[in-house]
Amino acid sequence: MNWVISPDKFLSTDEVKRLRRVCNEAALAAKARGVQAPVRDALIIELALGSGLRVSELSNLKVQDLDLRKGQNALHVRNGKGGKDRVVQFGAKLKDQIHEYLNYRQSNSLYLFPSKHGEQITPSGIQQVFKKWAAKAGLPSHYSIHSLRHTYAVRIYKASGYNLRLVQKQLGHSSVTTTQVYADVLDADVDQALANLDLDDE
Repeated sequence: MNWVISPDKFLSTDEVKRLRRVCNEAALAAKARGVQAPVRDALIIELALGSGLRVSELSNLKVQDLDLRKGQNALHVRNGKGGKDRVVQFGAKLKDQIHEYLNYRQSNSLYLFPSKHGEQITPSGIQQVFKKWAAKAGLPSHYSIHSLRHTYAVRIYKASGYNLRLVQKQLGHSSVTTTQVYADVLDADVDQALANLDLDDE
């Protein structure tokens, strides 16, 4: 493993809030005018933040891959990296946002995120969507759509009580060794040690 997850590879809590705020405000304004694209864009950002999907997986996601039945908040990634399928679960709030988007969108595309021409939006198109809204939110230019996958991984790793296996499953890593990079940047023992050190200094 030659790469590491450093803090500049994922968004801070404040940066996530700023990005969401800009996207949500644009989506509300778009709905008032009957415009589609900003509403789609806002869900692309939310789904990336709430599921950690790769950009190709976001592009290939179809409406039929969503399981939004009562008591179900999941999506089926088909033919992900390495040709593998997996099921990714997500929160109730994101489920509500997906419902709202599906009720609003006018496209009959089989794909969850259609382009302006009705076909699936391409990975480069999704990257452009991210770059547009990240710039409006004042985020550093080095961030990419893949930064949202890292952000999701870091957030769910901490929220799960540092459960590396859970993160591995959600991200679709074939080996936990790949997922280990998130443990290297977020360590519960280090966090506690530093907190204790701060107390000692008081």
